[in-house]
Amino acid sequence: MTSPSEGAGDPHRRVPERLDVRPLERFGSFKVKLGILVGASVAVAALLTQVSIRAGIEPLLALPLVVIVALVFTQLLARGMTSPLREMTGAARAMARGDYSRTVRTTSRDEVGQLAAAFSTMASELEQTDRMRRDLVANVSHELRTPVAGLRAQLENLVDGVTEPDPAALEVALTETERLSQLVDHLLDLSRLDAGVVELDVEDVELTPFLHEVVDAAALASGGRDVRWIIEVEPADLVVASDAARLHQVIHNLLENAARHSPAGGRIHVSAHRTAQDDGVRIDVHDEGPGIAREDRSRVFERFQRGGLADASGGTGLGLAIARWAVGLHGGTIEVLDDPRREHAAEGRSSLIRVVLPDTPAGP
Repeated sequence: MTSPSEGAGDPHRRVPERLDVRPLERFGSFKVKLGILVGASVAVAALLTQVSIRAGIEPLLALPLVVIVALVFTQLLARGMTSPLREMTGAARAMARGDYSRTVRTTSRDEVGQLAAAFSTMASELEQTDRMRRDLVANVSHELRTPVAGLRAQLENLVDGVTEPDPAALEVALTETERLSQLVDHLLDLSRLDAGVVELDVEDVELTPFLHEVVDAAALASGGRDVRWIIEVEPADLVVASDAARLHQVIHNLLENAARHSPAGGRIHVSAHRTAQDDGVRIDVHDEGPGIAREDRSRVFERFQRGGLADASGGTGLGLAIARWAVGLHGGTIEVLDDPRREHAAEGRSSLIRVVLPDTPAGP
């Protein structure tokens, strides 16, 4: 039983089902349906005219009756043909108010049915985009608030004389400033990602000197964390065709993530080899941190996800998302795997992230 309030903002839904006649659904073309509708209406009008003549009804009296019956017949058939259009009109008005949850239900296979299906897909994608936009604004606000609050508190202490302007206090302020700078850089990268304006400058990159350069930069950015950096490239003259700047960004983000979660005295192992199929290069980053649980591995490459380590990481939650984007530009893959060298790997604790780049980058 339908409640009185059901479909309050959508008048076409209040039409009784017995009036929503759709005998033309079996036809897959709107033009064919329209032709059948016109032909059927003419046939009904002609039949009623013949009946009225045989019944001896005056033409002036029969004509209005014939017209009314033909119009009612046409309306009943046309309602089933145009109901998806009415639903799309209501859904479009709802979308204009910010409601993207409305969908258009239709079983028609004609052009109107295809349009309704495309409209529902568009509404779903717009809803997802709007949700991502709101989440992005909320997450960015949260990420900006933390370093800004820390920097403000530190500067207030310096101004009020609570803290002396010694190197330690200034280093805290510098750390928060660097975190803000990193977040801004990541957001700029995300804007390029969304705009799709990035082009690859592909060149042959010698991985041995390249990885040493990236490790040096990551060690400097880690703020002197007590970790050991190990580089292994086999063969030593291994070369990969890639955009050096983007590849630097990928490996640097992975190394920063590894250093952030590594224990004091831990080792971070970076290795590069040819793939087993000899169709590309494999770069592995191992660390001795707590690892990433299996249930979190598919999410760590999403924006503002930290694999359940948000409290300890201090990162922006964007580094791995940007790494996946940059690897994708090359037509490669990035994934979290079990580290076979870890005794707890079977328990789902893994600290191995693998990047595979093809010999021929796909390009954007």
